[in-house]
Amino acid sequence: MQAAPRFETLDEWLEWQQRVHPTAIDLGVQRIGRVLDRTGWRRPPVPVITVGGTNGKGSCVALLDAMLRAAGHRVATFTSPHLVDYRERIRVNGERVAAASLIAAFERTADALGDDSLTYFEFNTAAALLTFETACPDVIVLEVGLGGRLDSVNVVDADVAVVVSIGLDHMEWLGPDEESIGREKAGIFRGGRPAVFGSPQPPQSIREHARAVGASLVVRGEDFDGVARSGDTWDLVVAGQVEQAALPWPALPGPIQIANAATALRALGFIAERVPLTHDAIARGLRAATLPGRFQRIPDARGFEWVFDVAHNPAAAATLAANLRALPVPGRTLALCGMLGDKDVPGVVSELRGAIDHWLAAASEGPRAIDDLELQRRAASAGVTMEAAGAITAALQRAGSLARPGDRVVVFGSFHTVGPALAGLGVHL
Repeated sequence: MQAAPRFETLDEWLEWQQRVHPTAIDLGVQRIGRVLDRTGWRRPPVPVITVGGTNGKGSCVALLDAMLRAAGHRVATFTSPHLVDYRERIRVNGERVAAASLIAAFERTADALGDDSLTYFEFNTAAALLTFETACPDVIVLEVGLGGRLDSVNVVDADVAVVVSIGLDHMEWLGPDEESIGREKAGIFRGGRPAVFGSPQPPQSIREHARAVGASLVVRGEDFDGVARSGDTWDLVVAGQVEQAALPWPALPGPIQIANAATALRALGFIAERVPLTHDAIARGLRAATLPGRFQRIPDARGFEWVFDVAHNPAAAATLAANLRALPVPGRTLALCGMLGDKDVPGVVSELRGAIDHWLAAASEGPRAIDDLELQRRAASAGVTMEAAGAITAALQRAGSLARPGDRVVVFGSFHTVGPALAGLGVHL
């Protein structure tokens, strides 16, 4: 057992956390469970909603947070990864926690390591849970980082578990097909507690695991749904009956957000006695929800538009393509793409091929990143020709020089691309 370190700055702590564990990804809840026990942490007495899924979980968390806060409830949220500032991950009532609070949580965690070591994400999870102890929230919303069954947030028994969708991503850790991935993500379900699946036709493994553990599963399209009405409203329908009528469309872009909002509302229905919401609060929350990096549109003074989207798997790319088609521009659509090496580059670019007029390949950041030439090579296998544009900063400059009034530049492919691009353009989140 080594002496616990002491660092003065948040950056020093984060740098240490990235090298202290033998591997960057090491799934399992045993280590973090033991460390949290040594800190004296106990499961929070307030309702906890855990949100997993391949795509849509960030939107679902943002909608849960916005609706709960509109009703006057104090909400603590844990999400990952971040775009620009690490503190985006841990928020209380929409505000990033102070660096001093994170450092205190890291010190407490490090003091409790014993013979264990934690990954960067496990330190992140522990810091969130310890910070929330003193934040006195009314509700805690936890976003799964990877999978579900072995993700560190699964150390908490959720009152409501949400799996928004299942798609092919992280297959080297979760399995080769949707049934395997569904089984891993369903690992957040708990016996005797509600589980919400936010897409029609779940993999059979979702239903089987819910039955095996005794979770009460409800499925969008069978047990509840969001149904668009004429005009700009929609209804939440539960068990064939309208439960919330004439709700406004969520402020988050894209038609898929009605489905995400319906999923979030169904989850909230299961804790309504503890944290009630009025129709007015729900409506105000839907209008107020924001989520940077998801079809985030920013005008440029030169007359074109930037669109930022972290889509990094084929299903998310298909949603991005649909959003682009739904909002045509008078000019061209240029793409600045940067992706990680473990992603399905041909599958992603194939979904967007018909929506992009000119492609730029960028070298994204991080240990799993690939450079622009490798991205160019992989995209070519899907029939997409990319211009190699170098690192993110150089690619942004190249995109800006190519864009003309009426065009748009779509920056996508990874948090490790969108985050540095937002920072490079001076966008404040």
